[in-house]
Amino acid sequence: MSSRTAGIRLGHGVDPDWVRSVRVPDSSNVVRTWHVLDNHNSLPTAPVGTVLAVHGNPTSSYLWRHVMAELSTGERPWRVIAMDQLNMGWSERTGVQRRLGLRLDDLDRLTEALQIEGPVVTLGHDWGGCISLGWATRNRARLAGVAVLNTAVHQPPGSALPGLIAAARLPGVRRLVTATSPVFLQGTLAIAHPQLSAEVRAGYLDPYRGADRRTGIDEFVEDIPVSPEHPSWDALEGIVQELPKLADVPALMLWGPRDPVFTDLYLRDLRARLPHAQVHRFEKAGHMIAEDAPVATALRQWLEDAIEPGLQNFGQRTSVPGSGADTSVPGAQTSVAGSGAPAPEVSGVSEQRTSVPDAAAGERRPLWAALDERAGELGAALVEATGNGHERTASWRTTSWLALSNDVARVASGLLAFGVKPGDRVALLVPPGADLTVALYACARIGAVAVIADAGLGLPGLHRAIRGAAVRHVIAIDRGLAAARALRWPGRRISVGVPAGSAKARLLGVSVALEDLKNSSISELPAEPGPNDEAMVIFTSGSTGPAKGVVYTHRQLEGVRDALTNAYGLRGSDRFVAAFAPFALFGPALGVPSVVPDMDVTAPRTLTATALAQAARAVDATMVFASPAALANVLLTSVDLAAADREGLKHVRLLLSAGSPVPAPLLTSLQALLPAASLHTPYGMTEALLVTDVDLPELLATGPGNGVLVGKPLPGVEVTLSPLDHTGAAAAEETTSKPDVTGEILVRAAHVKNHYDQLWFTQRNTATADGWHRTGDVGHFDAEGRLWVEGRLVHVLATADGFVTPVGVEQRIETVPEVERAALVGIGPAGAQRLVAVLEADSPAGVATTDLADEVRQAAGVDLVAVLVIDGLKTDIRHNSKIDRTEVARWAEGRLAGSR
Repeated sequence: MSSRTAGIRLGHGVDPDWVRSVRVPDSSNVVRTWHVLDNHNSLPTAPVGTVLAVHGNPTSSYLWRHVMAELSTGERPWRVIAMDQLNMGWSERTGVQRRLGLRLDDLDRLTEALQIEGPVVTLGHDWGGCISLGWATRNRARLAGVAVLNTAVHQPPGSALPGLIAAARLPGVRRLVTATSPVFLQGTLAIAHPQLSAEVRAGYLDPYRGADRRTGIDEFVEDIPVSPEHPSWDALEGIVQELPKLADVPALMLWGPRDPVFTDLYLRDLRARLPHAQVHRFEKAGHMIAEDAPVATALRQWLEDAIEPGLQNFGQRTSVPGSGADTSVPGAQTSVAGSGAPAPEVSGVSEQRTSVPDAAAGERRPLWAALDERAGELGAALVEATGNGHERTASWRTTSWLALSNDVARVASGLLAFGVKPGDRVALLVPPGADLTVALYACARIGAVAVIADAGLGLPGLHRAIRGAAVRHVIAIDRGLAAARALRWPGRRISVGVPAGSAKARLLGVSVALEDLKNSSISELPAEPGPNDEAMVIFTSGSTGPAKGVVYTHRQLEGVRDALTNAYGLRGSDRFVAAFAPFALFGPALGVPSVVPDMDVTAPRTLTATALAQAARAVDATMVFASPAALANVLLTSVDLAAADREGLKHVRLLLSAGSPVPAPLLTSLQALLPAASLHTPYGMTEALLVTDVDLPELLATGPGNGVLVGKPLPGVEVTLSPLDHTGAAAAEETTSKPDVTGEILVRAAHVKNHYDQLWFTQRNTATADGWHRTGDVGHFDAEGRLWVEGRLVHVLATADGFVTPVGVEQRIETVPEVERAALVGIGPAGAQRLVAVLEADSPAGVATTDLADEVRQAAGVDLVAVLVIDGLKTDIRHNSKIDRTEVARWAEGRLAGSR
């Protein structure tokens, strides 16, 4: 029976109509009083189903208020029931410790009393995740799906208990910090990102004011089963053993990687137990993920995508292999059969786009096909500089096609003997050159998945990438190995340049050296990976948020190779300088000799004109691939070129510069260094390396416009636009190719990425049902069907008069003689933003002089509330040419508010 609850303090954001007091007999037949939040009476129409939300320790049902509010609206609302577990929140303090088994019984009795029928989706956090999964296995007939936030169902073998929990469980400490004082509770709230407001903190603290009300927190900590001797061990084992019953139930894992308790160790364990689950890691979120991230929005979208379409079949029965039971199937999802690895977190739309009939499988050329075709040749396949970057004349290391082929075959065999299996993820922290190429193609050949993360991400970004990618092995030079050791990255370690058995290798935890694997006996390799198997995870630059892992299948990487060949007429007689990291990997796939210049490829501005020219001379290069930042430094240092080096650049027929838009004046200046070269600037991104192309003559003939001209789509590539509304938001469904309509740029092609790794929410919002990838860039087509890029969607400014895109305005400002670079940013709330120009200029830092400000305003063509001068515009961490407008806007707002 139930009634309205009186005498409690409702937390901020809790609707009073949700509050119920429910009295239910427990397993000892003692009536207990539960505090429950239930939105059933406030729904606009009959609910689609019920979400059963279970909190952990030391929170309460207050954790789920955002979910309850989100799912209470719309044409297809969901009923949400969130209880305070007994001894917790505003529920009764029973005087009896509720161990895990008893908590499961308690939840069973509560749901029976509430007469909850299917379809039910469970939702749990912290130890509430384990309890909710236990309820799910007991109530399979009512179950439609399971969702968890940072949680665990077991301590993975060989791992230590999280430090914070271990400390809290120390004799004499536990009760002091959990019950006697509110340290444990306050510490949990303190690790929210960002910090919680005073009102929200009160919502969590109020039910636990007083030591007598915190006994449940203490008992919850004590009830963590860490060994078979613990009283709750058998109950936990029972949940684990029953999890296979959920193999055909849609599952969602939303994760905060900054959690010091439920770390990625537990996410990997859960993924192994529920390999079909969709996963999204909110990189900036931690343990309080329901406060840190848009969990409610993500949950609603998952319910719409994964649960609601299958509800018409709810209640049908089928057998789950190995479970020994019949269960209902509300929209089955399965793992990849025989892969031994978790199924990819890929939405149905992505799978639909990349699906290719099996009949076409015989027509493909594997990524290593050209390497096999040239395997008997003694000519150079790879040439790399071996200098220290300061020598006037570089020395070179040459690897023949024969040697490269043999090394790949031997390392592939060695990796298998070392324990690398098909589907295993292998982090490659090796500079471009022969060692990286050998490791990459050896992994590809045996079906291991190479994880490529640029050192330019910085150590924190690199740490997030490697930890998040669930790697099992690390192949790295000494700096990468040191990072792996210091940051405790998972996986066994293979050294490059550090002899196995040496003192340094022992210090770095090295198991074997790549050089030793090159001496392995060639053994029979496993069957070639299929075209739709994962091949590589490449991380984005992180210029608009945390770097994202972009997953490519073998077919898609082969598509990149073919697109590059077809777009630029590559021939076997070509030879290229690989000064741009993404293309440095494709030499053997193209069957084209390549040379890595004397530079740090992850730091583009380390490429000098001399280094470029000497690399070109080393192979008599016909092509150069380099980033705009690298080419800017080439131009800056070209005065140092010797006559022989200048002569070596005259044979280059093609220059490709990608990574960010390339200004026509830069290309014009470069033409003098490369007189025979056709200068092209393809537009692309990590998710789609080649989209459009434009050359220098077309740029010059067209002249300036609103944005950067990037040309027409390359063969096999489709581009369309999702128009922006007056607020600068992209239309959800509408697309257009009409000229002069600004919109988000959408791309579709065979070589577009498969999905984002463990970013289901991002993938869902960047992939359309008919296979388009939403790039996050904005632009327009001109009358000739050419694409112009106007900036990033996140940088579109929403003023009271409508939206403004930044790039065109910045280009106009940069025509002012004193201005070197400009950034257009907005201050104030969206919809009423005021525009500010921030300049690098030949002028003192601070507010621009009146004359300079007048010139800038006249050139800008938009209403500027202020013109500021800064010593140096902050750029993102990897592409020196990409301005971090978000950081610049923050600086401008502070500067105008009087801060220095």
